[in-house]
Amino acid sequence: MKLFVGLGNPGAKYSQNRHNIGFMAVDRIAEDHGFAPWKSKFQGLITEGRLGHEKVMMLKPATFMNLSGQSVGEAMRFYKLDSTDITVFHDEIDLAPAKTKCKSGGGHAGHNGLRSIHQHIGPHYDRVRLGVGHPGHKDKVPSYVLNDFAKAEQDWLDDVLRGVSDGAPYLAEGDSAKFLNAVALRVAPARSSTSKLKPAPKAEATPEPEDTRNPLQKLMDRFN
Repeated sequence: MKLFVGLGNPGAKYSQNRHNIGFMAVDRIAEDHGFAPWKSKFQGLITEGRLGHEKVMMLKPATFMNLSGQSVGEAMRFYKLDSTDITVFHDEIDLAPAKTKCKSGGGHAGHNGLRSIHQHIGPHYDRVRLGVGHPGHKDKVPSYVLNDFAKAEQDWLDDVLRGVSDGAPYLAEGDSAKFLNAVALRVAPARSSTSKLKPAPKAEATPEPEDTRNPLQKLMDRFN
């Protein structure tokens, strides 16, 4: 069994914040793959379902971001999981908007939700880093991530969430490469096979050089 954790802050006022893209990701997976209704448990909301051949629990901590580890640790212990069975979906300011990467283990890079999870289960869990871009200066980061996505960002956001949902069964089976490919196909769709490429320009024929020999030279050349 796997545990997918989406990070965010509870409450309607935060629901469209950049910091809540982790909540958005697991919500989309649950909706598209027919998971059970969310219910209150482990200081958060939890649901269960199947992704491919894997049984998957999904958790949204309701503790606010900087205490997320309390909820995650409680769920991990209840289901007797190892930390390596857990995948956390979170916003990543060090990635450009619409960029998605996977990571196993490592530091928390100052992310309050990851810092809390580190404190409760250690660093050995998987992450899906969902790029939201950087405001340009570290002092602006808190207000940036706690603001809603702009209207101009809605298209790529929807593409990313669709791609995350498409690739979720691969992620549950441990194939992060196929998962990332599914996201990429939504964010940057392949060229249609019906698209016609411009034909290459035809090479111009090189004219034959003019024959300046006289009739006698031509005759002699035939017998040489």
